[in-house]
Amino acid sequence: MWVGEPDGPAGVRVTAEAALLAPSPPGPPAASDVLLDGFALLLTEGHRAAAPSLRRALELVLTPDLATDDHAPWLWFAVAGNAVTVAQELWDADSWHALAARHEQFARDTGALVHLQFALNMLAWVHVLEGDLPRSALLIEEDRMIAEATGNPAIPYTEMIVAAWRGHERRAAELIEATAREATARGLSRVGSFAAYASAVLHNGLGRHAEALDAARLPFERDHAGYGPFVVPELAEGAARTGDDAVLSSVLEWLTERTHVTRSEWSLGIAARIRALASDGEAAETAYREAIERLSRTRLRPELARAHLLYGEWLRREGRRVDAREQLRIAHEMLAAIGMEAFADRARRELQATGEKVRKRTVQTRDELTAQEEQIARLARLGLSNPEIGARLFLSPRTVEWHMKKVFTKLGISSRMGLHDALPSPDAEAAPA
Repeated sequence: MWVGEPDGPAGVRVTAEAALLAPSPPGPPAASDVLLDGFALLLTEGHRAAAPSLRRALELVLTPDLATDDHAPWLWFAVAGNAVTVAQELWDADSWHALAARHEQFARDTGALVHLQFALNMLAWVHVLEGDLPRSALLIEEDRMIAEATGNPAIPYTEMIVAAWRGHERRAAELIEATAREATARGLSRVGSFAAYASAVLHNGLGRHAEALDAARLPFERDHAGYGPFVVPELAEGAARTGDDAVLSSVLEWLTERTHVTRSEWSLGIAARIRALASDGEAAETAYREAIERLSRTRLRPELARAHLLYGEWLRREGRRVDAREQLRIAHEMLAAIGMEAFADRARRELQATGEKVRKRTVQTRDELTAQEEQIARLARLGLSNPEIGARLFLSPRTVEWHMKKVFTKLGISSRMGLHDALPSPDAEAAPA
């Protein structure tokens, strides 16, 4: 969701509408035409009917524009803001990232400061879902600096989401309340739903699943374009943890309908995770493993970490403490590294319930290798590739790569060659079997 559309400032809204309604030149259909058709179908006939047109519009927007018309770049800029919502509606994280990055670069290159504020928040929101909260914070700070320099208000919505994902309860609650109050006063239903989504994330992180369920219910019922990928996981987790089978079933039905035509690793991974929440026994375990495998092939590190967390919680309740520890360790390390403190604390409590002692991550311990990082580093030192390490430790290659990057940062090295000096010689237990 682009927080400035369609409830944002009139100037931005009019620019986008002018782009969509402007007559198209002769020849192949323009992105704006196909995009307008897609949105019309989405509103009148639903996701299944609209998906092909929306997908085609997204392809056209992402294709480099070779037009020489001086107005063509600004036309693309206006249309691309709406295309971000399309990428979200289609659960296409790569296209969303590409559009947000190009949007931000265009606004920066043209010196359009008001547009740059929206573009910075759009890109910051991408980084939140990718688990790069520090980079999101930098972009939010730049928005604040531009606001001070120009006299325009800063955009608080992404800061609200960052605070919610971090689990900073007091700050998040303040921003959520202020945003909800503004949305009600100005009749901005999309913004109000965004605040409700942030509240659901905050409460699920803190383990208050009944509150998360209540918060996520309204935006799910409103079903704004592009909101599903964010609201649905929160509602499903809240429903599963409070035993609301009716809501969980309706969420799964909603998502199953979409995955018939929108089949990305993101959509299928979340669908598998929700099926796991609604299942028992072998079916649940199979679905959790599918969710982890699919989400490991996306940019969405927080969603992958939460899949490990939910799987570990399920394993512990099944009485499989050893298996649960493995999943909960992965979840705890990933969540702590991302900075999702409330979710990490939830994983830590679950680990303690299995009988394992876990230290809270602090400034003093953040540069030490965790047990799993050291295990991965030692296997890499012995010459094992990422797929080989993943097979040994039952992790995906992408997860191993993610851990290796943390190892390099903590050890102050830039490649595997540095492991020979940074780590002592491996003992017999670390030798390959």
